[in-house]
Amino acid sequence: MRVTVGRSVLDGTVRAPPSKSVTHRALVCSALAYGESTVLNPLESDDTTATVEALKALRVEVEESPGLLRVRGGRLEVAVDVVDCRESGTTMRFMTAVCTLAQGRCTLTGGRSLLRRPVGPLVRALNMLGASVTCRAGLPPVFVDGRGRLPGGSARMPGDVSSQFVSAILLSAPRAEEGVDLRLTTPLVSRPYVELTMHVQRLFGVRVEASGGFSRFLVEPQEYRPTTVRVEGDWSSASMMLSAGALAGRVIVEGLNPESPQPDRRVVEILRKMGASVRVSGERVVVESGGLRAVDVDLSDCPDLFPVLAALCSYAEGVSVLRGVSRLRFKESDRVRAMERALRAMGVDVSVFGDVMRIRGGRPRGAVLDPMGDHRVAMALAVASLKADGVSTILDAECVSKSYPNFWRDLKNLGARLEFHVGG
Repeated sequence: MRVTVGRSVLDGTVRAPPSKSVTHRALVCSALAYGESTVLNPLESDDTTATVEALKALRVEVEESPGLLRVRGGRLEVAVDVVDCRESGTTMRFMTAVCTLAQGRCTLTGGRSLLRRPVGPLVRALNMLGASVTCRAGLPPVFVDGRGRLPGGSARMPGDVSSQFVSAILLSAPRAEEGVDLRLTTPLVSRPYVELTMHVQRLFGVRVEASGGFSRFLVEPQEYRPTTVRVEGDWSSASMMLSAGALAGRVIVEGLNPESPQPDRRVVEILRKMGASVRVSGERVVVESGGLRAVDVDLSDCPDLFPVLAALCSYAEGVSVLRGVSRLRFKESDRVRAMERALRAMGVDVSVFGDVMRIRGGRPRGAVLDPMGDHRVAMALAVASLKADGVSTILDAECVSKSYPNFWRDLKNLGARLEFHVGG
């Protein structure tokens, strides 16, 4: 599907979709708890469906009803030889660790872009803990010989490749026979995502001890307790609509927790720094456009904000500096290259040096834009197109279903000028 986006003025209200990050974590914790847990308001998307199906492959019962999932977890047993994680990196990393607790052998694989995303450090750390896990050249597919138990002990891994490696270990660690002592050999990136993992674990009665500035984690053997979890609104997805308001009118997003542990809550601070009007009242955030100015921000702990902030910076007066971007080359796409190429097609002055992108704001023009199959890039380019001179066409627009299936509907309801073209 292609979507053309014309110059628009937005004015309206949308509700934030449920958090993808919390949904993944709540599902895994539910599967590891003996008994029935309920996940209220889960996100229904390609990625979360991948996690649901992967858990079913381990004989976890998941009953799906409108607005909730009932999960009966406990003993894990491989029922399907090949587990398809689709394009979900979170599913691949988390389930690699979970499958070490299951009885039986399985292969975890996925779509083309997922097979380019690293898993080597996680595989090595799990083997240090007594698991039997292999992969080729540090990439999926991953082969797990599950023995129904994880001995545990000490492990080391780098902290600057993906926080999902750390989260995966922490999620499986409470069921390790000896507990787990995990030490990071390099500083942890995206620390708030690990904190989010620990937050969800606490909801299920599990405690993780972090020390040394989150360079060491101690997890004693303990049991997940079945519980009921309500998934809060997703700040990552909401950042797209809030940024659209900062650029092209007035947008209200409801259903957001202002005290959320989600790292992308930082979008409020950054939009204010850029000159947008931002008001937070309870679970409602109101953003109105203003004259945007350049910013210098480090996105190491909130990398999912990079695409949409790059879009905003292309209109901001001055030269913006976005730091901590190098790891974004290993997401669903090379997000640095995808945004650099698309913004240049719109006539924006963009340069990349190592871990930094510099963007000189100006007057972007409409163009044909390829998000390289990346959901966050597609949404960010839609935002960038709202004030461009001329019409833009977003290719492969259906890829937003990975995290925000109703993105185009919500953007149109806010007043965006959109036309949909099926078949290309």
